[in-house]
Amino acid sequence: MANSKRTLFLKRRLRVRNKLRSVNAGRMRLSVHRSNKNISVQLIDDVNGVTVASASTLEKDLGVVGTNNIEAAKKVGAAIAERAKKAGVEEAYFDRGGFLFHGKVKAVADAAREAGLKI
Repeated sequence: MANSKRTLFLKRRLRVRNKLRSVNAGRMRLSVHRSNKNISVQLIDDVNGVTVASASTLEKDLGVVGTNNIEAAKKVGAAIAERAKKAGVEEAYFDRGGFLFHGKVKAVADAAREAGLKI
């Protein structure tokens, strides 16, 4: 029986997250979520189970409310890097979830790297 897109996505997300967790012990996780209308990013401390910083296209101060394109992804990536530095985080590992690393997801990672966050 053929797997649904959702089932394949969930399998891919677990595979990626488990691999990253084993390789990057002790570092914060930069988790990205992409929907049809928005992009959101969280910097998560898995040891304590808390979100340290977050950024999203839903925030009015970024000026990209309700847009989901590469320019919006770059702004979100730069914002999360800035907020991570304020929180005292210099490096994290990039958790793309079940999303493929291209387009908007790649733009978030590249913008965060350019803003000084080690991913």
